[in-house]
Amino acid sequence: MGDWCRSDVPPVKALSVLGSTGSIGTQTLEIVAEFPQRFSVVALTAGRNLELLVQQIRQFNPEVVALADPALLPELRERISSLSLQRSPDLVAGSEGLCQAAAWPTADLVVTGIVGCAGLLPTLAAIEAGKDLALANKETLIAAGPVVLPALERSGSRLLPADSEHSAIFQCLQGTPWPDTARLSTGIPTPGLRRIQLTASGGAFRDWEAADLVNATVADATSHPNWSMGRKITVDSASLMNKGLEVIEAHYLYGVDYDHIEIVIHPQSIIHSMVELSDSSVLAQLGWPDMKLPILYCLSWPERLETPWRRLDLTEIGQLTFRAPDPAKYPCMDLAYAAGRAGGTMPAVLNAANEQAVALFLQERIHFLDIPKLIEAACERHRTDWRSEPSLDDVLAVDRWARTAVAEASTLPLAA
Repeated sequence: MGDWCRSDVPPVKALSVLGSTGSIGTQTLEIVAEFPQRFSVVALTAGRNLELLVQQIRQFNPEVVALADPALLPELRERISSLSLQRSPDLVAGSEGLCQAAAWPTADLVVTGIVGCAGLLPTLAAIEAGKDLALANKETLIAAGPVVLPALERSGSRLLPADSEHSAIFQCLQGTPWPDTARLSTGIPTPGLRRIQLTASGGAFRDWEAADLVNATVADATSHPNWSMGRKITVDSASLMNKGLEVIEAHYLYGVDYDHIEIVIHPQSIIHSMVELSDSSVLAQLGWPDMKLPILYCLSWPERLETPWRRLDLTEIGQLTFRAPDPAKYPCMDLAYAAGRAGGTMPAVLNAANEQAVALFLQERIHFLDIPKLIEAACERHRTDWRSEPSLDDVLAVDRWARTAVAEASTLPLAA
């Protein structure tokens, strides 16, 4: 009997991929190419990499394509006019176009791979449309957790973590009771969960002494020992801000208070995070440092798909080691905890200030050690305007303010 009449053949899951030319987006599309019988692409969004985007359009033939920059739309239209496509995709642009692609009617799951706060509005558009999300955009919860969680509650959308650490936690918790297994990421404390341990590689400077960071260059900070990532996230790893942001994200995802979310340096990046349950059991998820596995789990959840990928061999690794992070070397870590505990609009300021400071560092306009100084100064200035229960407009306003504050402060001498 052919597959066409078998009742157990799973339906093809249609994806909207936000940020298709970035690291998360390209790896998502690699998975789609490996599992064409399970996944299809109905929407793509991209920034400025038109050459790669055209290749993706040729290969996956989406129903809609959105560009962040409307000025590039005529060039994209011209480039795809010569392609032999089964159908010509709708072409849209700007913030409205990104939101349209995120809420595309035929999409079953939206992969949010747009970096930074630019991904917030499309993500909210997907939630308001009732779409499930594979969340790779940390800023959605970090900057706007007080806005996003109620939106999830209203729409019934499910937020599936696609980054390796939160995917590890999510996988470890599959055997524990949820308040409601149909509703994820509502901020409701997970029954039986006592503590989360987020593992960190330690980044580019894990083997440096804190005193030696005065010599750190952009080339040093963007050379990650374990992972292949974009420049911004690689700098965040070097400062450990990436882990500080994940602490805030874990608080919103799993409802755990900040005293029970810890960061552990794990140089091998084999254990992607651990959870301690109320009975003292500790569960961990292990795997090679490869983002494709957590992305695949988001796409296939609640199923697991057979893959031909390299299998983990612990005898090949030999040993797994752990140590506590040095606050003197990673001041961004304590800044993130402080912003998370303050709550309200403070995490949005922290996130935006960090994005702006890292951008200035990558442009070689400030030193690596200036990044935490600029972030701390912005957070301190914001205390007088802090709001405990922000609206979306509040979040967007403080995001703009923090970027401007950091840009202005970067032209002044920084305190030692």
